[in-house]
Amino acid sequence: MLISRAVAEGIRAGRITTQYRRWDVPRVRAGRQQVTAAGVIEFTRVTRVNDLQRLTDRAARAAGMKDANTLRRALRPRERPRGPRGSAGGAHVYRVHVRWIGEDPRLALRERLPDADELATIAQRLSRLDARPTGPWTQEILTWIRDNPRVVSKELAALRDVELLPMKADIRTLKGLGLTISHDVGYELSPRGAAYLTWLER
Repeated sequence: MLISRAVAEGIRAGRITTQYRRWDVPRVRAGRQQVTAAGVIEFTRVTRVNDLQRLTDRAARAAGMKDANTLRRALRPRERPRGPRGSAGGAHVYRVHVRWIGEDPRLALRERLPDADELATIAQRLSRLDARPTGPWTQEILTWIRDNPRVVSKELAALRDVELLPMKADIRTLKGLGLTISHDVGYELSPRGAAYLTWLER
């Protein structure tokens, strides 16, 4: 579920306790967790909203909205091309209860320098990623990020002569392993990623 940084910060602060989404079927489940820009949140309950007119200003503010009318406008069906999940935005409105449960575990991981066993484990995991049909890519992209820190992603994709969105997905995969850091503009290697790349190039 897409959650903006502003909303994630509101959840962390306790100001926001619900979110509303228009879906055909629920896309999250109670008990599941998600990493956001402000840490890890948990979905505690998912319920269907059958009557938008019964939404109150209090309910809207709990979702980070100004008032009920603003929330209702945001939940209006929008005409967009049909996709694999059906009509744009979905046929039903769901209320998702959320709570902040902790810091992003990748923050601590990316600062931790790997020992010999961890280096070997990272190498094994990246070797599996490199086995895709398009060929090896992990060392190349780590090297590019090291040599081009905080370069806007479009420029980095152009430098590497690759498509932007697949490249960003690859970098998110490396971020999940604690090897890269995402900034408002561009990326850089984490201490963990830099240590791994140095070890690999020896």
